[in-house]
Amino acid sequence: MTRTLTLPLIIPASLVDAHRLDLTADGWGFATHHAVATASGDTYAMSTVRRYSWAPGATDPAERNFDHRVITRYAPDGTPTATALFGHPRPDGTPSAIVDGDKDNLAVLPDGTIAISSTPGSTHLISPDLSQVLASWRMPWGWEEQKARTGDPFAASIAVTPSGRLLCMTSEYGLSNWSGARPNIVAVSEPGSGLAPGAKAPLRALATLDARTARQTDADRYPHVLFRGAPVWRDNRPSPSLTELLSELTGTSGSLCGYEDSTMTRPAALRDDLFVVPVFGKLYRSTNLGQEFSFALLDDQGVVRGRLEGLDRRKDSPFTGFDFTVVADPHRGRAFHLNRYGLYAWTAEGQLRSRLSTEDKPFKPLKHFALLECTPAGELLLCHRKQHLLLRVPVPDDLDTLPAAVEAALKGYGPGRNALKKQYAPVDWHWVDNSAEVHHL
Repeated sequence: MTRTLTLPLIIPASLVDAHRLDLTADGWGFATHHAVATASGDTYAMSTVRRYSWAPGATDPAERNFDHRVITRYAPDGTPTATALFGHPRPDGTPSAIVDGDKDNLAVLPDGTIAISSTPGSTHLISPDLSQVLASWRMPWGWEEQKARTGDPFAASIAVTPSGRLLCMTSEYGLSNWSGARPNIVAVSEPGSGLAPGAKAPLRALATLDARTARQTDADRYPHVLFRGAPVWRDNRPSPSLTELLSELTGTSGSLCGYEDSTMTRPAALRDDLFVVPVFGKLYRSTNLGQEFSFALLDDQGVVRGRLEGLDRRKDSPFTGFDFTVVADPHRGRAFHLNRYGLYAWTAEGQLRSRLSTEDKPFKPLKHFALLECTPAGELLLCHRKQHLLLRVPVPDDLDTLPAAVEAALKGYGPGRNALKKQYAPVDWHWVDNSAEVHHL
């Protein structure tokens, strides 16, 4: 089992200098959305740095708005080695090669290439050293582009199975009364079918979230997402939908607390042929405590094999903190979820093997962390929401001993953080770095 490691989620010093960013001021923000690791131990973290000022059209760099997306690569010992900035014009004023999208997530492809996917469905390939964009497939982001149905999308999220298959969530237009494109299809590539410049892997649709597609037009077919050999479109799609299947499974058809108008988040690979699809009932402006949610088990033939069991709709509700991420370790057949009530671990059969309550003193600090991913080495990547540190938590082979392993990792977090404070001297828990090479994409 690997050792616990604490990494600083950095902001490049050149970005701070260029925008004359006051790290103690209000009106700007830094947040980390996803992180992944390679089999050799390198880590990639995806963050955003943005400022919204009250001075539209300002020319002073200290007052101008900016919105940078940041990927940082770390060596196995946690040292930042490279950073890529995109989403904002380059220093010479030329546009960034990647400007659209939201809810970015990362994947390490079998050849080491980094895939960035974002909603509604854009995917970009980045070289492992973060120095260049290798390929792009864009789904329209602007309102006018969306109306015109232009673009050449791939996926809103990608996860890689042990054999190299791509487990994807893709989006569709023309669903029910929704405007724009929404993530709606779970699909998978076949073994040996990859993603590379000039080669977009065909995807086989396994499940549909929402089957209300009467508004779809001929422009809403994408040839790379197939069902029964033809593009997914209108009635040519997996049926029944996840909405229908989960409503029947939970007995909530027609209920305000059911799955109509539900959403799904990034599917995770539990094995090479078994996946976890998190589905959440409709969000309301009032409290959502007690609303339905399911972590559905879906095989590679599109059959729902049940759910991750053992969660109470209220006592374990992910709606309290809007913690909607489930991660999985396909090499060992385990799934994990963290919300404000606890950290949960399941077997590949969906059996709850461990629940670490945040009401218990050793695990109270988990309330401050978000679960981002599980690494090929079987570690959990936890991000501290306020202190902007990434904690790699080794998971033992025996899930019965998970509580002791997590308690040890949390105890090691403080010394790791203090060592980094001496090295970086953070301001308001913002870690500024000038050692890693910065690439403007």
